[in-house]
Amino acid sequence: MLKSIHHAAIICSDYARSKRFYSEILGLEIIAENYRAERDSWKLDLRLSEGGQVELFSFPDAPARPSYPEAQGLRHLAFVVDSVEEMKAKLESRGVEVEPVRVDEYTGKRFTFFSDPDGLPLELYEQ
Repeated sequence: MLKSIHHAAIICSDYARSKRFYSEILGLEIIAENYRAERDSWKLDLRLSEGGQVELFSFPDAPARPSYPEAQGLRHLAFVVDSVEEMKAKLESRGVEVEPVRVDEYTGKRFTFFSDPDGLPLELYEQ
């Protein structure tokens, strides 16, 4: 039986820029960082406060995402927050463009979207 999502893996175009974004701007804790010479690839493991993880990879010449945001495959990655407004303000103070807050018509929960440095759609979802 599936219990939870352990991690989400993201391939970035600029490793240093994405490492800074996910660790310094979003505040994810760095668990491990490894350079894999045989692949010319970095792998960064980042921990969310409640145990989930984000794996950040770099690969030479990785293709760009085909379209935004409705390409087949992963649509977006959503993070649970206590206050969408507070996190939105924090991100904006760090130069991240964040969409206006919306209310989920089915759950009544507040949410908003922003993008990582490569344009991957990320969501803040209020618990």
